[in-house]
Amino acid sequence: MVKLNVDLADRSYPIYVSTDFSGLGMALRAARLNGKLMIITDSNVSGYYLKACTDELEAAGAEVYSHVFQAGEKNKTLDTVQDIYRQLTARRFDRNSSLIALGGGVAGDITGFAAATFMRGINFIQIPTSLLAQADSSIGGKTGVDFEGSKNMVGAFYQPRFVYINVKTISTLPGRELSSGLAEVIKHGLILNAEFYDYLKHSMDKIFSFDENTLQYVTKMNCSIKKSIVEQDEYEGGLRAILNFGHTIGHAVESACEFSLLHGECVAIGISGAFRLAYRMGMLSMDEVTSVEDTLSAAGLPIRAPGLEPDEVYARMLQDKKVKDGRLRFILPKAIGEVISCTIEDERLIKEVIRELQ
Repeated sequence: MVKLNVDLADRSYPIYVSTDFSGLGMALRAARLNGKLMIITDSNVSGYYLKACTDELEAAGAEVYSHVFQAGEKNKTLDTVQDIYRQLTARRFDRNSSLIALGGGVAGDITGFAAATFMRGINFIQIPTSLLAQADSSIGGKTGVDFEGSKNMVGAFYQPRFVYINVKTISTLPGRELSSGLAEVIKHGLILNAEFYDYLKHSMDKIFSFDENTLQYVTKMNCSIKKSIVEQDEYEGGLRAILNFGHTIGHAVESACEFSLLHGECVAIGISGAFRLAYRMGMLSMDEVTSVEDTLSAAGLPIRAPGLEPDEVYARMLQDKKVKDGRLRFILPKAIGEVISCTIEDERLIKEVIRELQ
């Protein structure tokens, strides 16, 4: 088992990277969590891992309950959170209790938001089972739900007590879900670590064959990159904004297509858009754009979304919570492993790039 620490003063917590769930009880004891536990998971993940996690936690002496919601981004809503509140109230959970997110990013975001708001905050544990959640969303404390078609519009920063990653869980993911997670993995290399990006570029076969050593290394590197950024900027006041690379366009595409594309697929399209914007602004060459798009395609990710309406996508971008004073801010690449933040007010330029993404 690999252990990393996210250093945030009194909100610090460990990340455990393992190949099974056998260390879950140890992690619970180390966190000194003694109250009731409720595992929140979805209808897809529950059949694979709910019993294994429950057994490990009960063996550690915990009183464990569970709540299963219907899988899918369309259920990442306040209604689902209210269902969790009802379960917690019925089971008489108190401020010493804990919620456990078992699943992908949707489960993590919903559970974290419920934990942040129930009784003004109870303990929260992340057990991410998708590559997307293991690489990105389980670390850093961003929680929230979608609201009236806008992605993550209602939420809170709320750090977990610990994150427990079993890298073997991604072997049960559908191929499309695995590729979706790789978008965030590739993103980390593109924004901060050219050497890691190059490793990924040449390791696709090992990743898709679930080579254990490769998965552990990729997870360790992802967690290291993400935690280093969160440690420097917990509440996204500056540096952490680079993690939004590919998201300004990606979130708008995700909303415009009514979530028919997966989050990572939309991020991949957004990354392609960011590189094409940077090319049009003279920041890099078309060869670099093509090379990155080839890597995304090799990961099984889309770089185009046929049928996109530029006016609609642009309007969705203006609804994004990162917009300030009506101005769109982008994270754009200067080179592989280096990005900058900039404001673009040229509506025509942005819409031309969106047309290219058709």
